[in-house]
Amino acid sequence: MSLISPFSRRLYLRIWLAVVGGVLVFAFAIGMAWRWAAEQSQLQPPSREVRITDAQGRTLVDGVGLRQRREPGEGVLYRIESATGEVFEMQLSPRTPRMRPEDRGPAAWLRPPFGFLWMLALVGMAVTVGVFPIIRRLLQRLELLQRSVQRFGEGDLSVRVPEHGHDEVAALARQFNAAAARIEALVQSHKSLLANASHELRSPLTRIRMGLELMQGGAPSAALLPTFGAEIQRNIAELDQLVDEILLASRLDAGAPDMGTIEPVDLMGLAAEECARVDAELLVGGDDAAAPIEVPAVSKLLRRAVRNLLENARRYSQGGITLTIAREGCDAVVRVCDHGPGVPPDQRERIFEPFYRLPGASERSGGVGLGLALVRSIATRHGGSVHCEDRPDGAAGACFVLRVPAG
Repeated sequence: MSLISPFSRRLYLRIWLAVVGGVLVFAFAIGMAWRWAAEQSQLQPPSREVRITDAQGRTLVDGVGLRQRREPGEGVLYRIESATGEVFEMQLSPRTPRMRPEDRGPAAWLRPPFGFLWMLALVGMAVTVGVFPIIRRLLQRLELLQRSVQRFGEGDLSVRVPEHGHDEVAALARQFNAAAARIEALVQSHKSLLANASHELRSPLTRIRMGLELMQGGAPSAALLPTFGAEIQRNIAELDQLVDEILLASRLDAGAPDMGTIEPVDLMGLAAEECARVDAELLVGGDDAAAPIEVPAVSKLLRRAVRNLLENARRYSQGGITLTIAREGCDAVVRVCDHGPGVPPDQRERIFEPFYRLPGASERSGGVGLGLALVRSIATRHGGSVHCEDRPDGAAGACFVLRVPAG
């Protein structure tokens, strides 16, 4: 059992033995076929035309001679059948010529059947020496992949496999690296989400506790009770919004398949309803402003993206808000512009990170820092994108552009 164990555990040894065995079996089969063919040719000796004449050139015998099989050392016997049907035999004694050393045949160890055995031995040695390094090098890459998968399973999410070549092993290494990078990003995202959520949950809970302590211990006047009550209600609403957005962000990051059914959504009707909620102006751009714009999307997710853009503009805007819908090529574009302080160019990517707020932004201004991150996740899920840019008219403020493929 101890002798067989290394072969059962090492894949490269099994592959090597399979190749060597296959080549030897193939060489043995070729040798047997060659030997059988030689035997068959000896069973059917070739016939030759024979003509015997006398000293005057007259033909004595004219027919076909067939060489008869005889034991070695007995000479050659021809059986001749003439055209008239007569049968003659011609016997030649064995030749015993004096052979020079250079005219001698191969050595005894090279003659059949020993020559065939030596050929098998040489072929086996050649295959053994030539195939083993190739198979060992290939299996070393698989062993490296195995060790990397083991380390990854033990918790080292940063492990990656070197990608060499373009064969199946290299493709497997690339797929492992891509999967490992995706899993590492998801884990880091969830850790960051949990850490930031803990911080964000602590603030409204602290304000609620302080308000309750003031109401119980300080015996506030009846005039202040509505103020405390409204503050507690506002913090409860903030907690509810935070929990809802955290759950939605987690499901979007995890790629949950049950987010809703993709169906044609009337983008103009959806935008009109959301603009009415925040008293924003709705504009339709493009050459054919009267044509409806439909996009294949999950209706509740697309509505959430448009609502978050409008709520973000309302929160920071110091004037009117405009929402423009247009069809640009194969995409439907939603552009929400405000008259707020704007976004510095170096912050226009960071504002889409979860829980990120611009420097100087106060928690009292509302929002939990997940609105724009949700917009980007929703856009990505629908094969679209979102970005921030300056207002096209050069006025103060910012424009958020949501682009999704149109139907």
